[in-house]
Amino acid sequence: PALPHFSDFTEMMRALGYPRLISMENFHTPNFMLVSEVLLWLVKRYEPQSDIPGDVETEQDRVFFIKAVAQFMATKAHIKLNTKKLYQADGHAVKELLKVTSVLYGAMNTQGGECAHLPEEDSTKFKFDLGSKIADLKAARQLASEITSKGAVLYDLLGKEVELREARTESLGRPLEINEAEKVMKIAINSVLEEVQKTKDMLNNVALDEANLEAKIEKRKLELERSQKRLQTLQSVRPAFMDEYEKIEEQLQKQYSTYLEKFRNLTYMEQLLDDHRRTEQEMFE
Repeated sequence: PALPHFSDFTEMMRALGYPRLISMENFHTPNFMLVSEVLLWLVKRYEPQSDIPGDVETEQDRVFFIKAVAQFMATKAHIKLNTKKLYQADGHAVKELLKVTSVLYGAMNTQGGECAHLPEEDSTKFKFDLGSKIADLKAARQLASEITSKGAVLYDLLGKEVELREARTESLGRPLEINEAEKVMKIAINSVLEEVQKTKDMLNNVALDEANLEAKIEKRKLELERSQKRLQTLQSVRPAFMDEYEKIEEQLQKQYSTYLEKFRNLTYMEQLLDDHRRTEQEMFE
């Protein structure tokens, strides 16, 4: 197949710093290994932190690799690639590769025109990360949306300018009365002074509440200490009925042992009686 713009592709790859030389003979027959290598290199050039696997040993791995690269370019760079042509890995794949290299090459030239005039050995060392511009793109989109919303609000406000202009002109044309202005200023000053006094009263109340709370806390601490001392005293004193309690508990243990022995004997005797009755019944039958 014909290789349109192949010279442009090789020149762009060389300018971008691809470490290998690419010739026309590489694409006379399908060469998937070279295409996958170039694709993975372009993805890494676009976003070094990408995690696309480079395993292309089996047919399933190759299909997954092509789909992953196409999806990455569509979401990150808005570049639509033909997966069938890429999978052919021949001259038709160069058209798809040229879409990506054109974007990177144009971005490199926009980044700085002096890079295009570097010697060949220096151009191969040029590092370009287009992914670093994604944040600027998001910020630009956010600013564009804010400008749109602000413009809509400004348009609504300008629509009310006809009514507001008349009210503003009427207010400006009205003569200023010193007495009325002084009265309004006094009212405003008194209002501010009242607010200041309220704030001072609130601060005083806060200080008083703080003192009351500290006194209550101190009182609770003293009560806690007294309760702890009383608890320690009660724990250290042996109750008067403890001796009698222990004696009765010992007697109860003896009685319980006697009860267990009698219960076992009774159960055994009941079992013997049942056996005897069963034997008599069998003899009778």
